[in-house]
Amino acid sequence: MISSLSSQNVIQYLQDTGLRSSEDGAFAKVELLKSSNNLNLLVSADNHRLLVKQGGYPDNEGTPQQLFKEWLFHQLLCNEPVLSNIAAINSLVVHFDEDNNILVRNYLTEYLELGYFYKKNNIFPREIASTIGTTLATLHRATFNCREYRNFIAATPKGVFGYQFYNPAQTIGLVGPEIFGNVPTEALKFYFLYQHYDSLEAAIAELASDWKPCCLTHNDLKLENILLHSRFESLDNPVVRIIDWEACAWGDPAYELGTLVANYLKIWLSSLVVDPTLDFEESLLLAVTPLEDIQPSILALIKAYLKTFPAILEYRQDLLLRVVQFAGLALFNHIKDNFNCNKIFNNTHICMLQVAKLLLTIPQQSVQTIFGASESEITRPFTKMTKVVIRDKGNNLMPIYHHKTRLRGC
Repeated sequence: MISSLSSQNVIQYLQDTGLRSSEDGAFAKVELLKSSNNLNLLVSADNHRLLVKQGGYPDNEGTPQQLFKEWLFHQLLCNEPVLSNIAAINSLVVHFDEDNNILVRNYLTEYLELGYFYKKNNIFPREIASTIGTTLATLHRATFNCREYRNFIAATPKGVFGYQFYNPAQTIGLVGPEIFGNVPTEALKFYFLYQHYDSLEAAIAELASDWKPCCLTHNDLKLENILLHSRFESLDNPVVRIIDWEACAWGDPAYELGTLVANYLKIWLSSLVVDPTLDFEESLLLAVTPLEDIQPSILALIKAYLKTFPAILEYRQDLLLRVVQFAGLALFNHIKDNFNCNKIFNNTHICMLQVAKLLLTIPQQSVQTIFGASESEITRPFTKMTKVVIRDKGNNLMPIYHHKTRLRGC
């Protein structure tokens, strides 16, 4: 029978697995942490803290694997010195119980969530973004086109079928009449706007067809999953850690970077002054946190990435355009997930959807808006000019979709 953890029995579980002694249990403190996916219990004793996570269990749908990927990633790091030398991604996992879907990892007491740091201080040091860009590029470069890593990370628990590749642009499902009973009236405006713009659906369809998985990716790179050392200002270089590798997979680096860029953009978009008397452009200009304050960090992020992994431009010459489009897709999915969970779709989300549409449909112009520099200005220092293939945007090859194509699920 599956064991269900709680604040009452978690200490006994840790003692049974040898992670805590009976003496520790008498002084341990248990705290329930908020999580949308797992049961998260923080167990503290003296100066040592353990985070105990247990995944949910679907009804009669086989063995769950919410935490299996994080354990798999831990094993990969243990077996590959090249990856384990990337300090920012070093695994904190100390125990995994596959039968009960329980994972235990060390809890970093001297670190804080990067999203919390930005929100509290409203400053965006470029050094932090550069460190993140370097870390991601090092991981992507080390695993780039490596079949051994790809096959290893594609493993699944016994009896569970898993897709080898996850394409986020193929998750836009069919919209049918059943939504009228499942979403609030306000949220119906989201579906109306989505279906109203043929160019938006066509851009997402094109993005799905141009998905290029080639390296190991985190796949859930929110600012909450990046930790910053609390004393980073007194250190020679900012120290960050990337956590929660539950969704890691073989993926497209453009998606990874786009997701991260979208999280920076959400800081700006969440601070908009939205009022029915203001038009879209006025709301953007009146943001409490202007885009100009965040731009230097976004640019530092992509420059540090390209400096560490310039060869990616030979494999993907349209990298920046795809990064911008995936940022738009990440904003689009954020809006959709938000009203699915919280049943909210307000004027701020409408503005966010309009920005997402611009990023997805006109990425060439959006590069300048997001990064504060043109595509050529950003990539030129990292490109071997003799290998550059000039793209004629006005005379492309035969399009892979008709301009009136409407995506209805893939």
